[in-house]
Amino acid sequence: MEEYHRHCDEVGFNADEAHNIVKECVDGVLGGEDYNQNNINQWTASIVEQSLTHLVKLGKAYKYIVTCAVVQRSAYGFHTASSCFWDTTSDGTCTVRWENRTMNCIVNVFAIAIVL
Repeated sequence: MEEYHRHCDEVGFNADEAHNIVKECVDGVLGGEDYNQNNINQWTASIVEQSLTHLVKLGKAYKYIVTCAVVQRSAYGFHTASSCFWDTTSDGTCTVRWENRTMNCIVNVFAIAIVL
C-alpha cells in the first residue's frame, strides 16, 4: 500500500505510457492475424483485459475505462469520437489506432484520478 501512495504524488495522466502499454497488448493479440468475425469477441476482450491489467499494475491512483473496436477494413472507413467532462489537470485519455491489411482497431483509455 505504501508504494501505491508514493505513485499518487504524480500529477496528471501519462498518455504516452498508456499508449505504449495498449499498443503492446494490441500487437500481442492481433499481430499476424487476419480479420475473422468469429474471433472478434475473444480478441477485443483480451485487448481490454490485458490493457487494464497492465495499467492497474502501474500502481497509480486512477480508475480506468478501456474500450476496443475491431472492424474489417473496407473502403467506407471507420470513424469514432468521444467527449469527457473532467479535471484536465489530473484526468486523461489516449487513443491507440492499429491496423493491418485486413482490419482496423481503435482502443480508448480513459483515466479518472482517484482523490484520496
